[in-house]
Amino acid sequence: MTIKLIASIAIAASVAFASAPAMAGNDIWIDQYGFGNTAGGGQVGNNNLIGIFQDGVFNDVVTQQFGDGNTAAVGQEGFNNEAETHQNGDYNSAGVGQFGSNHDAILTQDGNGNVAAGVQVGNDCNANVAQNGAGNTAAFVQVCP
Repeated sequence: MTIKLIASIAIAASVAFASAPAMAGNDIWIDQYGFGNTAGGGQVGNNNLIGIFQDGVFNDVVTQQFGDGNTAAVGQEGFNNEAETHQNGDYNSAGVGQFGSNHDAILTQDGNGNVAAGVQVGNDCNANVAQNGAGNTAAFVQVCP
């Protein structure tokens, strides 16, 4: 009796697993060169993309995506740069490019279909972009001393 029960549970579980709908995948790519660079984050949802490129020393990136169809891209060169992207919603796009040293950028998107861009070139630039709602667009370019 016990063997039949265990076998029935195992068969039911395998049928349920096999008939579960296929989930669309999320993608992450990270390229790091230099020393002491860190990258982290997470994705919850479907068809999200995170791309990170770092070349330098002690650069940090954190990206978080909750929703579907979000894209975040961060590229950093130099020393001691920090970037964060937080996306909560669907079909948001966020990008940061920092090329000097000691930059900080935080991009936060709560809603759907928002676009936040970036670029900080020299040294010691700080950017904080927060988007709430739908269809917002923000672009910033800074050349700090």
